[in-house]
Amino acid sequence: MAFTPKHILVTGGAGFIGSWLVKGLIEQCPQAHITTLDALTYAGNVANLGDVMKHGRHSFVQGDIADTQIVQDLFEHSSFDAVINCAAETHVDRSIADATPFLRSNVLGTGVLLEAARKCWQNTPDISRCRFLQVSTDEVYGSIDAPGAFTETSPLAPNSPYSASKAGADLLVQSYGATYGLPVLISRCTNNYGPNQYPEKLLPVIIGKAMAHEPLPIYGDGQNVRDWLHVRDHVRGIITILTHGTLGEVYNIGGNNEWSNVALVRRVLDVLGKPHELMTFVPDRPGHDRRYALDASKLSGQLGWQPMENFQEGLVETIASMAPSASLAVQ
Repeated sequence: MAFTPKHILVTGGAGFIGSWLVKGLIEQCPQAHITTLDALTYAGNVANLGDVMKHGRHSFVQGDIADTQIVQDLFEHSSFDAVINCAAETHVDRSIADATPFLRSNVLGTGVLLEAARKCWQNTPDISRCRFLQVSTDEVYGSIDAPGAFTETSPLAPNSPYSASKAGADLLVQSYGATYGLPVLISRCTNNYGPNQYPEKLLPVIIGKAMAHEPLPIYGDGQNVRDWLHVRDHVRGIITILTHGTLGEVYNIGGNNEWSNVALVRRVLDVLGKPHELMTFVPDRPGHDRRYALDASKLSGQLGWQPMENFQEGLVETIASMAPSASLAVQ
């Protein structure tokens, strides 16, 4: 039986994935009111939400998920029956420089949300009519050698402070399900791309520097492999898991679309008509996972989700959003 939410709290909803999710929920859950909670740190921007900010079924609250008072007050004055936790510090390089914000947001913040949901829902007539969905990452599994792909039962083996903090949050979510009977779900996704991504991730960095004809830094030998998924497909996956997923389960969301970093950068340069000589190889970062790959057959087989976006078209769309006046070579 499908879950039909009435009031959804989306944390981190002014960020890249979160803002696409809020817009997707407005479109795909016409019966639901959406409340966005975002601290509006460097990667959060209300402009990402566009016209949704003024939508009659959307409310915005500025606040930190690790602030117990703000979160408790929000739960006490709202009738949330669903929480989708997208709020997180996400950039690996930043976590290597300073892990503290990652521990605060990703672990402590998740704990604050879980506790508020537990207190709010423990006296409801039927707690199974609520949902807490933790949006996680493939990085919690660590690196995998070719061939093969991680399944939902693969052990967690994070290799960076970022991925370790996300793994810790996942375990905390599962513990609240086991200990308190909280109706939890976890999604783990591969690398996302699409318009409005904050310019610290690989694609927006490369696109921006290529547009400016600047050297493009590539870690190590550039042969690290990532699976790429358009953020619209990710959003459809999250909503599918929220509305049809089995409580207590983990679902991988993968694109079956693997590219080495160097091949992806070459493709971007080709679309922009820039020379490959702009690529500059720099010393590898510590703990740099060699390859990520997810087996998403559980999500497709049980819930019918499949990626729909064409990667070449989505990549051109992403580049065009950052270079609207450029002449792009569409192949």
